[in-house]
Amino acid sequence: MKKLSTALSAAGLLMAAPAVAASPVVEAPAGALEGKTVGKVREFKGIPFAQPPVGPLRWKAPQPLPAWQGVRKAQSFGAACIQPRPTAVHIYANPPAKISEDCLTLNIWAPENTKDAPVIVWIHGGALATGYSHEGMYDGAKLAARGAIVVSINYRLGVLGYMAHPGLSAESPDGVSGNYGLLDQIAALEWVKTNIGAFGGDAANVTIAGESAGALSVMYLMASPKARGLFHKAIAQSAYMISTPSLKEARHGEPAAEATGERVAAALGAADIAALRKVDPVQLTDGAAKAGYFPWGTVDGKILPGQLVDIFDRGEQAPVPMIAGFNIGEIRSLRVLAPPVPADAAAYEAAIRERYGDLADAWLKLYPAKDLAETILATPRDALYGWTSERLAIKQTALGQPAYLYLFDHGYPAASEAGLHGFHAAEIPFIFGTAGDTPPYWPKIPDTVAERKFANAMGDYWVSFARTGKPEAAGQAAWRPYGKDAAFMAFADVPRPGTRLMPGMYALHEAAMCRRRAAGNQPWNWNSGIASPILVKGANCP
Repeated sequence: MKKLSTALSAAGLLMAAPAVAASPVVEAPAGALEGKTVGKVREFKGIPFAQPPVGPLRWKAPQPLPAWQGVRKAQSFGAACIQPRPTAVHIYANPPAKISEDCLTLNIWAPENTKDAPVIVWIHGGALATGYSHEGMYDGAKLAARGAIVVSINYRLGVLGYMAHPGLSAESPDGVSGNYGLLDQIAALEWVKTNIGAFGGDAANVTIAGESAGALSVMYLMASPKARGLFHKAIAQSAYMISTPSLKEARHGEPAAEATGERVAAALGAADIAALRKVDPVQLTDGAAKAGYFPWGTVDGKILPGQLVDIFDRGEQAPVPMIAGFNIGEIRSLRVLAPPVPADAAAYEAAIRERYGDLADAWLKLYPAKDLAETILATPRDALYGWTSERLAIKQTALGQPAYLYLFDHGYPAASEAGLHGFHAAEIPFIFGTAGDTPPYWPKIPDTVAERKFANAMGDYWVSFARTGKPEAAGQAAWRPYGKDAAFMAFADVPRPGTRLMPGMYALHEAAMCRRRAAGNQPWNWNSGIASPILVKGANCP
């Protein structure tokens, strides 16, 4: 048999066994890591970037992880951070297979044989309460194949990631508490700065990107002095620049963050922080949610120095190029944010005039009573996401930085049939090229030439922005910076450039926010339109 094999081989008739790609090993400052090669992309999964925040490290800033010895396997994802299970079937329901308090890991997708590649650090959404870095539609392989290194990160969520409490503030050298999830994100960026060069990435060309709560986190990072210098560009998809609780005082209609933490502790029957640290993390998360806890950042004067609107007004945010945008149908999949439809047009107009006073005519011009069902969806969309996106473009432009505004208005049959045209987060699988990896109840994206071409265009714009600060896509329309003529890109059937998106929208919601801020006791969030408090014209407000 051996002679036959030798003869066949000599004659060129024996097929060689397929070559098995050797597992890539990277020697990073954190330690050696063994990943996998899939196609022309190297994948490294479940890499710890800080010590597990468990036991006495619960509600502590993330602690550095000593370099490990030997080669660490990085071929499977880490656990998601503690979060509640979905209680209903909806398009976002896609719970992780495993959750743990030991969850501070990141994942890397890197092209083979790359050097000084741009780096995109992806921050997942989920209202700071749910989500995880390795959800299928966040797979970074397709973006990495375009020449970028993609890093997706976990961060602590819910009460474990954002609760403030006087007892925790007393433990802190800075006298503050809360923002632990934000500190996790900063620790991940510090890890990237130190280690990404070993994977072929350029630590001096890092773009932070996120959607929804991930985009809120992008703004927190832009506002935080502790994150300064750790990134060089920013992408905020469906961000919301809402009012944020302050640490020790009730302001803008929000209770003090510490007081909220005390209320949670009382509801759980915990006398002090030591008792809270002994509570099972799942019971803690579920109990806090039942007590009405909802996670936000905390304005503490240190990590978050002030309200986001104030920081951006003063030009104290990170001076970096930016992409910011929102989706035409944001609220179609987030109807909990919309108030009930009024009984009739007369009731709607009366409510608007009572609440908006001299701004009512402008409001009714933009959001008329002729189609109340659509108006009720449009108002929180613009008050949250539209206003924020244009505000980011305006404020970065004022710093002399290029800012690129977009509107995602792309539809496909399954989404339209479900009444979800351009819904919240609909752009994500197009950017990542992961149409086949969306959650189970997501409207299925058809595998057509047109949809693939559209996804390729979005991926190209995003990666080229990460590379050069200018979003470009071969064979597609030029995307101009916001500038003096308020340029934007509409991602409709194809990318279509325009100017002056939704005239009057930004000015109206800016005026409403300004009046609430001046009042001092009114929040600005999804409480717009007929859900708005009565606005009184304040000093220096239009």
